[in-house]
Amino acid sequence: MSEVKRRAAGRPAGSAKPSGGHSQSLVRGLKLLEYLAASPGGMALSELAETAELAPSTTHRLLQALQSQGFVTQDGELGLWRIDVKTFRIGNSFLEARDFIATGRPFLRRLTAETGETANLGIRDGDTAVFLAQHESPQMMRMITRLGSRAPLHASGVGKALLAWMPDDERARLLKGRELTRVTRNTLNDSDELLDDLAHIRDQGFACDREEHAIGLHCVAACVHDELGVPLAAISVSGPVARIPEARLLELGELVRDVAAEITTQLGGRLPSSVS
Repeated sequence: MSEVKRRAAGRPAGSAKPSGGHSQSLVRGLKLLEYLAASPGGMALSELAETAELAPSTTHRLLQALQSQGFVTQDGELGLWRIDVKTFRIGNSFLEARDFIATGRPFLRRLTAETGETANLGIRDGDTAVFLAQHESPQMMRMITRLGSRAPLHASGVGKALLAWMPDDERARLLKGRELTRVTRNTLNDSDELLDDLAHIRDQGFACDREEHAIGLHCVAACVHDELGVPLAAISVSGPVARIPEARLLELGELVRDVAAEITTQLGGRLPSSVS
């Protein structure tokens, strides 16, 4: 390309062609961080390159650049790559910036104190629920979710609560043509059955996960809403079926629903008519 054409295209001589307005290397590097963040045990170079669909040499070059800035580190003995402290700090800054997380923490502690079970707070990211805050049960046998971990929306209490109160058109787009993966034998993987369950969730004000995400685990969840009545997050209480049998789900569900309403009010949100 001539110098004149380069200037007309808005690029200096020798610059790389932009990809959709973004630097290709930057996008690739961020994707590598996503994959590493989802693998707390670390990933080998070959595995990471295959997952990212990049050449090993390109992957290694990007990892070295990220390592030089403190975003990733490599285990000297095993050679596995992991996220480093700077990525962790950035993640923490996100949590601190979202007021509903800080507001929700005392309520999670209260739920654990009143129920004896683990309380969680999660948000929606695409077609998954991401867990951002937790207060663990003091019981020896308890539910523990790694912060930042994900669960399918259709196969978790938090996820189903978020789905239930999502705007109808948004939910329809999200579920259209999507295969509902069966996580356990109890997962609702039929779209009609799931939609019926979501309607029931809206009626009673909370969602129940009856061993749909993990065998032996029951969960109840309810949404925290913003000023428009749209789901901002969802809180849940989870524990072993032995301590949360079917007969206790209604009691805990109503408690979680009421606490979610308190958080909504404290944040200046508005409850949809079906849960007011």
